[in-house]
Amino acid sequence: MPDPSLTGVKALTFDIFGTVVNWRPHIISTLRALAPPTFKEVDWPLFALKWRLSHGKFCGSYLPSPSNPFKTTDSHHRDSLPALLTEFSLPLDTFSPSQIELLVQTWHELTPWPDSAAGIARLKKRFKTAMLSDGNKSCLEDLNRNGHLGYDEICSSEDFKAYKPHPSVYLGACQKLGLEPKEVAMAAAHLGDLAAAHKLGFRTVYVERPDEERWGLDEERYEKAKEWVDLWVGLDDGKGGLEEVANRLVGEEE
Repeated sequence: MPDPSLTGVKALTFDIFGTVVNWRPHIISTLRALAPPTFKEVDWPLFALKWRLSHGKFCGSYLPSPSNPFKTTDSHHRDSLPALLTEFSLPLDTFSPSQIELLVQTWHELTPWPDSAAGIARLKKRFKTAMLSDGNKSCLEDLNRNGHLGYDEICSSEDFKAYKPHPSVYLGACQKLGLEPKEVAMAAAHLGDLAAAHKLGFRTVYVERPDEERWGLDEERYEKAKEWVDLWVGLDDGKGGLEEVANRLVGEEE
């Protein structure tokens, strides 16, 4: 029997980076492949992580206003590289301009987690599905197409000229879907994302992924989240990932 925890929900919105696609392998391998031979020993996994975290910091601090022009995720990925190269004591010309464009494009080519496409396909039997991500629209379109994810809607930060956790992103998605927040559930591998959606009346689905959660497991807010998250899927729960979400919300496959 399907889990009744999301009774009344008509649509699921999904965080994408880390939740639906596994960003690490392709970003790390591309950095290594493009780096000059003399820099092969650089800790590229750490470099990739800091690149990703810099984007999160940028999104979290961005406040939309006429005096603060919107910058797409692609632009941030491009513009943040010089400071990161300096942090790792690497020359600013480590990557050529054309290689930098290849690195930015790599974020459009990420591979979904093995359970993502199948899980989304099953969830569509009960819910309308939508991407709700800080990625720019062209990036999300590429990920949806190349990953065969099959989303019904794409809601990008670019549509709302703001970034999560700004309320206008979540509420803008509701407006685009024609639904009230209580009729939408946010699925994400990051409790901070879910907390922002929860405050606005969304229902919430936590999908644990390896090394994605930024709240410490020993933090009080992590424990308290278990009280307000509607559906919690851990790494070791059933099939795990979105396949397990589908098992809970749609029912086991026969």
